[in-house]
Amino acid sequence: MTNIIEWDEKYSVDEPELDECRKQLMDMFNTLIEIKTNKGDTKDVANLITDINDFSKIFFSKEEKILGRKGYPDLDTHSKIHRRFIKKAIGLRREIAEDVDNLAIEDIVELRDWLITHFEATDALFIPFLRIHRYVDECENKK
Repeated sequence: MTNIIEWDEKYSVDEPELDECRKQLMDMFNTLIEIKTNKGDTKDVANLITDINDFSKIFFSKEEKILGRKGYPDLDTHSKIHRRFIKKAIGLRREIAEDVDNLAIEDIVELRDWLITHFEATDALFIPFLRIHRYVDECENKK
């Protein structure tokens, strides 16, 4: 299926805990796209959208805590971007509140693509920051 996106190292931020969350979110979106494409159970669609909402909040919170502990200078801006995603994900849930058939596959793919772009562009900005901090921590631990 052309709408499925497989994990690629280009989505990695070199933090195992965060990368695992990214993989899980991608899997959730892939599953949602498959269910919707194959006209699966509407209850499964609704539950998965709720799971995506809940999990994205947990994931973004983890990411923000890690960045906050390290003193990432653009954390406020980064957090605001996360809030936009959550609002969009909540919008998907609202779309299906009355009828799950209101949700178009294009809406799911659009939100998933936003997330992928966020991984590749916005999150890529903090990778060097985390690597420098990891290096400094390693050097201090050798002393």
